Amino acid sequence: MTNSRYRWVIVAAGGLLGCVAIGGMFSLPVFLQPIARDTGWSVTGVSSAMTIGFLAMACTSMAWGTLSDRVGPLPVVLTGSIVLAASLALASRATSLLSFQIMFGLMVGGSISAIFAPMMATVTGWFDTHRSLAVSLVSAGMGMAPMTMSPLAAWLVSNHDWRTSMQIVAAVVACIMIPVSLLVRRAPALEAAHSAPAGASASQSEMSLGQALRSPQFIVLLLTNFFCCATHSGPIIHTVSYAVSCGIPLISAVTIYSVEGLAGMGGRIAFGLLGDRFGAKRVLVLGLLAQAFGALGYVFVRELAAFYAVAAIFGFIYAGTMPLYSVLARENFPLRMMGTVIGGTAMAGSLGMATGPLAGGLIYDTFASYAWLYIGSWAFGLGAFVIALTFRPFPAAKAEPEPVPA
Repeated sequence: MTNSRYRWVIVAAGGLLGCVAIGGMFSLPVFLQPIARDTGWSVTGVSSAMTIGFLAMACTSMAWGTLSDRVGPLPVVLTGSIVLAASLALASRATSLLSFQIMFGLMVGGSISAIFAPMMATVTGWFDTHRSLAVSLVSAGMGMAPMTMSPLAAWLVSNHDWRTSMQIVAAVVACIMIPVSLLVRRAPALEAAHSAPAGASASQSEMSLGQALRSPQFIVLLLTNFFCCATHSGPIIHTVSYAVSCGIPLISAVTIYSVEGLAGMGGRIAFGLLGDRFGAKRVLVLGLLAQAFGALGYVFVRELAAFYAVAAIFGFIYAGTMPLYSVLARENFPLRMMGTVIGGTAMAGSLGMATGPLAGGLIYDTFASYAWLYIGSWAFGLGAFVIALTFRPFPAAKAEPEPVPA
């Protein structure tokens, strides 16, 4: 049943849902200056809605994942899609900074987490083969957001006021995500029997949710993902500012982010193929080591061409590593609790991402330089690499001998 062609529909749905959802949230940087000019709210106050969004994602990821384990992914993803569209529409009508932060921060962030963990868990359940590639394709769809939804938001706000533009984005989210959500189906292995998937070890089959959440394997996944995301969060958010401080014009510096994003698309696919061929853990561990030195590479660049080179390498690596956490979760925990486990890793990743904006700002304000940001990212990257090395898969069950015919 896991070889059904419908599994690729699930992959396409996951990629499209992720792209539109992430794009809705990341429209805020595009709307930032128009919102501040129109309302008189501070840029810091408006942009803090993004940080609140990351924290909301962290706080709600496990809850949405656990709910999807119990009731199935369709109700959860559909609810998240409806709430996301409604939150964007309500944020466009906010009359105070606090109400904007609640609508765009808490509600948008909380609704997006209803998409990520349940869809990743669902995709892993549909695949016994090509699992790393399938998860990477969903992640690649999410990575398309800066190249699709962000340009749409920029075009809208150049022709309309920010409130009208955000309302149109909300309508786009509703028109795409709600119908696509109806395509989502629970993995056949769970539809057939609410038990561990075929080929799971005996220890997995008998594992309770409490045992899973207390297991060294789960804790290592959480810590690795936190340190991994803390590694690339600062470089992602502050590299454009760093390039400007090196004398590169802003309009050129912004293109560094585009190069990083395009390279990341290739990295997701390449790491997915490598994960299927050589094993998710091996590829992840090597990727984390490479990511650490990729972040350190920014310390040594000053010219635009050098920024492009480092951004291409760094984007390729960090984007490629991210889908592999879901694959490792699927290989080591029962399918019936996959939403909770992947939701937990998403929580840790969101907390790691939340460190970058604050740490980078504090470092620059203290040292008037971004060098220590990248050195710190390198140290966090080495930490992620060392922690990942300690991951030990659950022992596989020994195959029982087939009965000999009489």
